[in-house]
Amino acid sequence: MANYRKILVAFDSSESSKNALRQAITIKDLEKSWLKVLAVVPSYEGDLEFIGVSDLEKVLKGPREKLLATAEEAAGDRSSELTTVVEQGEAYEKIVEVCGDMSCDLIVMGRRGMRRLARILVGSVTARVLGHSSADVLVVPRDARVSFDNILLATDGSAHSEAALDRALNFATITGGTLTAVSVVDVYQEFYAEAPEVVEQAENKAKEILELVGEKAEQAGVKTQAKVLRGNAAHEISALAEETGAGVIVMGSRGRSGLKKILLGSVAEKVIGLANCPVLVVKAE
Repeated sequence: MANYRKILVAFDSSESSKNALRQAITIKDLEKSWLKVLAVVPSYEGDLEFIGVSDLEKVLKGPREKLLATAEEAAGDRSSELTTVVEQGEAYEKIVEVCGDMSCDLIVMGRRGMRRLARILVGSVTARVLGHSSADVLVVPRDARVSFDNILLATDGSAHSEAALDRALNFATITGGTLTAVSVVDVYQEFYAEAPEVVEQAENKAKEILELVGEKAEQAGVKTQAKVLRGNAAHEISALAEETGAGVIVMGSRGRSGLKKILLGSVAEKVIGLANCPVLVVKAE
């Protein structure tokens, strides 16, 4: 069964967004999906008293045409398959708005290269799209390729993790891929010595979660291995993805509401900043 019927690619002409477009085409082929490319230009901040509406259109025409031409170049011989649109305004707002208007199931975004400490933070546009959109979001590092042959599923047994498991199993079934499921007991090092019985209980709970994942994967005919890890969840997940050569990390995220939508720092956002492979964040309300 297909995961996504309609895919929206957020495009800003950067190298990371060009790669995001190419990876979205890969998913389009796999899923037989409809794909739209969205470029957002900033609102005009000049003196509107001295120009008319027609003149403003001329001012914006150059950047629009350049963005569309860059998207077509990035798509190469697949450019004729693209449906492109350019909107004006706040980037994350337009991405979420167009996604909703078009009933898209998936937003694909690029992730720019990050340095050391900065890698634990996600760009504000990406973080806000994650917080405000009800669609799944795939974030692709600049030089990474998405592959569902070797999937890493991060799970904590919650409802949004269940949704992520369903997505991962669907893709593994389509591609004949394998699944590594990981549950991380995220506690401070000092806590091990102070409350070993609590850590043991948490690890037993994680094992139970992974047993259920294994049962569901077996029913779907997907080869699976499971790991319980201790430590910082985002670091352990991204390190395991590197160790196993994962082609994508799949994890869930709760829908947010109110002021929580503008807060950064979730495990999913930190994994996106740290991982060298694409990260698919599956939404569940």
